[in-house]
Amino acid sequence: MRRSILHADMNSFYATVEQHRNPELRGLPVAVAGDPERRNGIILAKSREAKAFGVKTAEAIWQARQKCPGLVLVPPDYTAYRRYSRLARMIYYDYTDQVEPFGLDESWLDITGSLGLFGGDEMLVAREISERVKAELGLTVSVGVSWNKVFSKFGSDEDRGDGIVRITPENYRQVVWPYPVRELLYVGPATERKLKALGILTIGELAQASERMLVRRLGKMGMVVRAFANGLDCSPVKALDPCEGDTQREIKSIGNGLTAPHDIVDEASAKALVYLLSESVAQRLREEGLRCRVVAVSARDGGDLTSFGRQVTLRVPTCITEEIAHTAFELLRANVPFGPGHPIRAIGVRACSLVHADVPVQGDLFSDMERREDLERLDHAIDGLRSRFGNTCVQRLAELADDSLSDLDIKRDNVVHPVGFFHGAR
Repeated sequence: MRRSILHADMNSFYATVEQHRNPELRGLPVAVAGDPERRNGIILAKSREAKAFGVKTAEAIWQARQKCPGLVLVPPDYTAYRRYSRLARMIYYDYTDQVEPFGLDESWLDITGSLGLFGGDEMLVAREISERVKAELGLTVSVGVSWNKVFSKFGSDEDRGDGIVRITPENYRQVVWPYPVRELLYVGPATERKLKALGILTIGELAQASERMLVRRLGKMGMVVRAFANGLDCSPVKALDPCEGDTQREIKSIGNGLTAPHDIVDEASAKALVYLLSESVAQRLREEGLRCRVVAVSARDGGDLTSFGRQVTLRVPTCITEEIAHTAFELLRANVPFGPGHPIRAIGVRACSLVHADVPVQGDLFSDMERREDLERLDHAIDGLRSRFGNTCVQRLAELADDSLSDLDIKRDNVVHPVGFFHGAR
């Protein structure tokens, strides 16, 4: 039985939400942007009006203003975006219980089983969803319709407005194959360069390329992207409980990173940022009922913008903030010669190799297990306070060493997206 898969992608999502919330912004070139004073001064999203001036996502604010002098900038409000995202999914759930988010503004819907309730017409369902999102939320949505997830997403990506693109086994060669390979899911810049070196420029050429050659050049991903190009994707739309949110997946790692408001050249400021990041990571571990076996840290040089990463395996799995933060900072300190000649622009902390918290922990001769249990209980108590009074109601002394960092609420201000297509890290 051929499946009916929809991919709904809300257009210019952040910017359109801001225009819907504030009618004075409607019709104006609007961009949701970071804070230049915190060195996050890039365009996060732009409205259709701003896009018409050539404003692009991820470009610097000064570049965007050169293209569009009248550009209206608004700060991001992730609480509002999450709310609109949930409201859109509530509409989707009226048509199927198989809804898989792919970021805040995108979702796959498998309507195969419920299609008979709507006259068996998948295009009718797509149009009705599009009209309801517009009428009930004030947003527009592009919908791709196909028999697999890859081509349904391709359809929504190729529609540049409030439209519907249908890709079938009969027309996909005409619709999909002429496009450049970069338009296919999971063909990024690096893969595109490798394919170009092989003389493969279009999706059609990729679909007909030698399997042996692709495996030799790309490894197993060569077979994956070739299968995608031929519509050979049988991955299911993974149904989520709408009451449980976006996190009910196999989580491979939990991490957080931040560009500092200023170049970090001393240990105290580096420690403050590492501890703030570790607070967010450890708190999310505890919320998910997980512990980590590996702690990783990354840093970006403030001069040439090169990056490096280091990781270490722990003797005992942990979700204790102090252990994660101390381990991450010692890794950083062992690999960075702090000083004006070695500024750090950004730092990241990640917890990997996760295990469920209900798995018994085997102690060792070098660990004070009673103290570790006390620390974990203390962290859970602090989590309870933060859930009631905000994440900055309790702070460690190390986090207050740098005034420019002390008021950051990294957990609140960083959106945690659902895991990717292959259900990897988040």
